[in-house]
Amino acid sequence: MSLLNQLGSALESAAGQAAAQALPGMLSAVLTQTKLGSLQGLIAQLQAGGLQQQVQSWLGNGSNLPVTAEQLRAALGDSHVQQLAQQFGVPVNQVLDLLAKELPGTVDAASPNGTLQAS
Repeated sequence: MSLLNQLGSALESAAGQAAAQALPGMLSAVLTQTKLGSLQGLIAQLQAGGLQQQVQSWLGNGSNLPVTAEQLRAALGDSHVQQLAQQFGVPVNQVLDLLAKELPGTVDAASPNGTLQAS
């Protein structure tokens, strides 16, 4: 691998880490524009919707359990999903896929001591 390629890989990795650290705040900003109100509101809705086990794994230490787009749709309900898609400016399926991929790590990053930190 050339030095230029190594530098590019290092920059991508650093940018990915910075984006991962910024994601909880960005998600919280979007959530304030919905009826969920905050990351805490989203977590509460997911728990009420039957995803307690997944949410606990994200908040606690250890591995984060995965969640599917279908599980998120069922737990959030159509109204919340539509609001999120509108705020993100993407189709419903795309916002569900994004949340399924990023939410476990985002909640984990926002709860370093097992409690969701205010963002």
